[in-house]
Amino acid sequence: MGWVFLISAILIEVGASLALQAAVNGRKPLYAVTVLGYVAAFSLLSLALGHGMPLGVSYGIWAATGVALTAVLARIIFKQRFTWVMSLGIALIIGGVLLIELGSGH
Repeated sequence: MGWVFLISAILIEVGASLALQAAVNGRKPLYAVTVLGYVAAFSLLSLALGHGMPLGVSYGIWAATGVALTAVLARIIFKQRFTWVMSLGIALIIGGVLLIELGSGH
């Protein structure tokens, strides 16, 4: 069940980050979506921790996956720049997340 909470936290946090960019771009009501999304994401992360997920693993996966997804979706939705260096960074993030999970030994 911890994984369900963690994945939900990641997706909601990415949505909140994208809402923040849209709010900055002039859609002011989305600031409320941003705040609610971040509160929900942290609440879901705490539920994942409460279900026995180690903090280093869950937070590492949450942060890394959120960065990668936000960068890709910002490119698609907001037409933001996405370079080969960013692609390499995302590949390294994926590798790092896998290493964290493998190293956690659970």
